[in-house]
Amino acid sequence: MSGLFVAVGDSFTEGVGDPHVHYPNQVRGWADRLARQLGRADPAWRYANLAIRSKFLDQVVTDQLDLAIAMRPTHISFAAGGNDLLSLRADVDGIANRYEAALRRLVDTGAEVVVFTTFVPQASGLLKPLVRRVEAFNSAIRDLAATHDATLVDQARMGEYDQRALWAMDRIHMSRPGHKRMAAAVADRIGVRHTLKLSNFVPNEPSGWRAAIEAEAKFVRGEVVPLVRRRLRGEYEGDTTRPKWPDPIHPADGLKRLAAEQAAVERRLKAWGEALDRV
Repeated sequence: MSGLFVAVGDSFTEGVGDPHVHYPNQVRGWADRLARQLGRADPAWRYANLAIRSKFLDQVVTDQLDLAIAMRPTHISFAAGGNDLLSLRADVDGIANRYEAALRRLVDTGAEVVVFTTFVPQASGLLKPLVRRVEAFNSAIRDLAATHDATLVDQARMGEYDQRALWAMDRIHMSRPGHKRMAAAVADRIGVRHTLKLSNFVPNEPSGWRAAIEAEAKFVRGEVVPLVRRRLRGEYEGDTTRPKWPDPIHPADGLKRLAAEQAAVERRLKAWGEALDRV
């Protein structure tokens, strides 16, 4: 089996939390890891990744869906809406309705569409409203996946993601092992054999209540408060970020090599632009 896999969405799909200096945007992520497995299964597989961090659902739809559909993919992954849930006044029903409209467009292409639930954070009282939104949105995604015959990867019900080792420091993005497990989960769901080796976990050690309170306070100060401040100022990393793989590539050619070639072309274009400016 071979085809064209196109990934659309936000930081979950771009690969934030899985740093790698030799990949575009300095992140790897589950989609790139899956693409490598696709290339190993059949060199004819092609892959594109349009996902950009911090994008809201409507931005993903406006900026990525038409491009993805125009490529005529056989497989599309769609993960969006998480950033909308982080807004102070999120309308979950409205988000779900717009999500369904996008999902319909993707399913109507005839491609296999892969969708995801969002992991439910284990949070203190300060973040309880977010937990309720995530749970409501996940319920909607499950219903929509069943209604529109989309392939569901239900991360919220994957018990291994209770392990801290699968999450980055911000508790929002998966860590390198988390992205690796997600790549394996997607490969399994679409029926592609993979060679990903998944490590065993050391169980989370329970901590006393004082330590738990201190850890939660540190997390809120270091991650939640800065995030809220950036949102209030309208600052988003995705505003200056470009898609990692905007045009289909053959993963079998080697993602590192392709990334190096892509970077070299960009450097030459930049140099030519600077030279023209000096004329």
